[in-house]
Amino acid sequence: MAGDGNFRIVVGVDGSPQSQAALDWAVEEAGLRSGEVLAIAAWHYPYVSDALGQAWDYEVFQRDAETILESELARVGNRGGALTGRSVQGNPASALIDASRDADLVAVGSRGHGGFTGMLLGSVSSQTVHHAHCPVLVIREPGAN
Repeated sequence: MAGDGNFRIVVGVDGSPQSQAALDWAVEEAGLRSGEVLAIAAWHYPYVSDALGQAWDYEVFQRDAETILESELARVGNRGGALTGRSVQGNPASALIDASRDADLVAVGSRGHGGFTGMLLGSVSSQTVHHAHCPVLVIREPGAN
């Protein structure tokens, strides 16, 4: 149990079907345990430069993450335990690993929007599994083989 006696689940949110399944599971589980869910949407600036000298609208990355987070929190509504969200600047795996210090469980989708569709685990879920400070549950999209 988290330090305050509540069962705390941290879940990564990026709007992908796998992360939606992870959030759905976390909300249901928190409701069964009278626990709480912290949904995290991480964002970072791209590591590319523009040879043409065009300026990036860097605020769009944060806005996109916050829009996805707000949409997902609204989608699951008030179905279970306490639900909060946080938008974090940084690497998604690092954000989840850091948040795992105060959690009883981290729930992540098997793959997010990036990467290769044939992989069983994406880079974020793989890094989280290997470095989190609590157990990690990796959830696949419903109906995935």
